[in-house]
Amino acid sequence: MRLWHQSLTVLEELPAYAERMRSHIGRIKRPDTQVDLHGMHRQTYPADYPGDDIAYSFLFQMHSLQWAQNALQAVKEGYDAFAICTLVDPLHREIRSIIDIPLVAAGEICFHVASMLGSRFGLMLFIDRLAPRYMEQIEATGLGARCAGIGPTGVTFQEVQRGFETPGPVIDKFRKAARDLIARGADVIIPGEIPLNVLLASEGVNRVDDTPLIDSLGLTIKMTETFVDLRALTGLAPSRLGWRNAAPRADRVSQVMDFYLGNSHIRPKLP
Repeated sequence: MRLWHQSLTVLEELPAYAERMRSHIGRIKRPDTQVDLHGMHRQTYPADYPGDDIAYSFLFQMHSLQWAQNALQAVKEGYDAFAICTLVDPLHREIRSIIDIPLVAAGEICFHVASMLGSRFGLMLFIDRLAPRYMEQIEATGLGARCAGIGPTGVTFQEVQRGFETPGPVIDKFRKAARDLIARGADVIIPGEIPLNVLLASEGVNRVDDTPLIDSLGLTIKMTETFVDLRALTGLAPSRLGWRNAAPRADRVSQVMDFYLGNSHIRPKLP
């Protein structure tokens, strides 16, 4: 089984994170599963932190086009599934309609599984401005009433990157922030984003007191394996009924992608 892992970060710029993630996936996946890590294009962001851009809806949507390109490339290269390994789930429902291999999105799967492990889950994040986006995602899954709230992680993205060398202070700050969310009624916590999740999971931190933490990366990889198995064994595949699910012709998808991404004639001259 070959899985295409897709990150929202430029992995070449974050070697400590990439190595820790590779090690964590190696421990989680089945021995016969190959997981190939992919990040965003090297020139995507002005710095090594995606949050400077994805805090803005328009820039996030524009960057999301890379995910559609990469999913189509995964199909072309013969991958068995496409794993969206970021909780913000760029274009996941749209991409699911244009590829014929399983797609598992980290946010979507974490919200569902968290609701199975407790009464109300809480989500933690780096970027306050993204909270409405996450609530839209949670509402779209029908789980709005099961969400106790969305709160800050208590640490910055840069602190997490340094934490791969010295994890103790990051873990202590996270636990304090998680307890604040638990006090608001969360009995399951989804640590966001995946860099913090990877640090916590790889350091063996899977609970805060009596409250379980969702290992979003590990869960996404395992569920991707499961959906590949289910497709092969039972034929389980997404609905193709209705406007959101219907699959456009592959040649038309290619034409439209080329029109918007491969040509300069539609680019406006900005002031």
